Amino acid sequence: MTLRSRFTLFTVFWLIFILILYNIFVYFFVIRVTTRGELQLLASKADQVIESLRKRSMQGLDEPKLLSDLYNYNEMMRVVVGEQIVNKVGTDEELLSIPSQFQVYNYSDTMQINGQRVLFLSKPIFDQGRMVGTIEAARRLTVLDSYLQILVGALTVTSIGAVVFAIFGTYWFTSRLTGPIGQMVQTMREIDRSGKLYRVKLNGREESIELQQMVRAFNQMIDRLDRTIESQKHFVADASHELKTPLTVISSYADMLKRWGRDNVEVRDEAIEAIARETERLQNLIRSMLTLAEAEQDNWLNVSRFDVVGIVRELSEVLGTTFHRSIRVHSDHQFVYMKGDKDKVRQLLLILIDNALKYSKEPIDVRIRNQKSGIKLEVIDYGIGVPENEIPNMFQRFYRVDEARHRSTGGSGLGLSIAKKIIDVHEGSVEVYSKPGKGTTVSIQLPRKV
Repeated sequence: MTLRSRFTLFTVFWLIFILILYNIFVYFFVIRVTTRGELQLLASKADQVIESLRKRSMQGLDEPKLLSDLYNYNEMMRVVVGEQIVNKVGTDEELLSIPSQFQVYNYSDTMQINGQRVLFLSKPIFDQGRMVGTIEAARRLTVLDSYLQILVGALTVTSIGAVVFAIFGTYWFTSRLTGPIGQMVQTMREIDRSGKLYRVKLNGREESIELQQMVRAFNQMIDRLDRTIESQKHFVADASHELKTPLTVISSYADMLKRWGRDNVEVRDEAIEAIARETERLQNLIRSMLTLAEAEQDNWLNVSRFDVVGIVRELSEVLGTTFHRSIRVHSDHQFVYMKGDKDKVRQLLLILIDNALKYSKEPIDVRIRNQKSGIKLEVIDYGIGVPENEIPNMFQRFYRVDEARHRSTGGSGLGLSIAKKIIDVHEGSVEVYSKPGKGTTVSIQLPRKV
């Protein structure tokens, strides 16, 4: 069953249920109010009779004029003393045949006579604390019942009209409501059929805010998929280009070994060294590509609590000893703790410090700042710097500011892309400040807890 049908059926059934409850309430409320009014009318006439008898000192119980002045054509009134009717007025034999109720208290009841409702009232007559008799009255509710039939007809017609209106109104509304959903379904089917990405067009004010948000979210997802696919295409093309270079070198030197390497020691040594160098470069490139592929998985991070200052000091000692360079660590606190992936943060710092060492001959400064908003890390070198127009592209995969410079340093063009991915999965941000010939500062802001 479609969403439109479900919503229409639910609305109609719910409306019918409400109308039934409402009509029942109105019907019985009207009956109660009108019957109470009729009963008060009979009680008022009985009180007038009793008051008239008191003025006469309870004389004239059998006088016809006592009841005839209050008589109505659809009523019956009588005075009962003991079990004997001493005075009565009325022409309706069915009302006159109602058994008398000699009660010592006020009594009223609604009964059925030949399918018609009749209201009956009995009220005692007292004289100086002694019960003299009762005044009884009965009244047909024919006019009231006719009004009730009109009311039932009116409620039925209006209820049917409301249900019909609700069916067409709900169907029209759900058509407007599910229109964008159906359009998105059709768009997804078209995407599945053709393999091309399409976006859903907004109709402006015709749609609700929620539907507009849903369509925008769908279009944003399509845009992201489009960017991801394009990025993957570029990545595959760049990876193919990067893999082709070392493989070509290895193939060329292997061919040279076959031709001249067996007899020429210099050629053989040169070829072996070149093959080993390119193989290492190829291994590093493949390792970096696998790291970027793993970064797309949800369980890439292994979160734990660790000291950032300790990691920075450890790296500075290892890299400083390895490259015989000065790496200075600056921190306002001896320990700065955060929750994240210790190994990934260490890899991030290794990439940034290694880049700073490659492109600078001066000492490297690493600053750790413990701030309210999180932890700020800065890696500062005083080397050749990066042109300002190249800074936005630094973290793209295989992007190289200077092709010759990267060949000399052995970079794969993926280190900064891996660093940016680590920053993103830690919900952090990065900014780069650089001037050619004066150096580069990479500033990273990380939250205390991922």
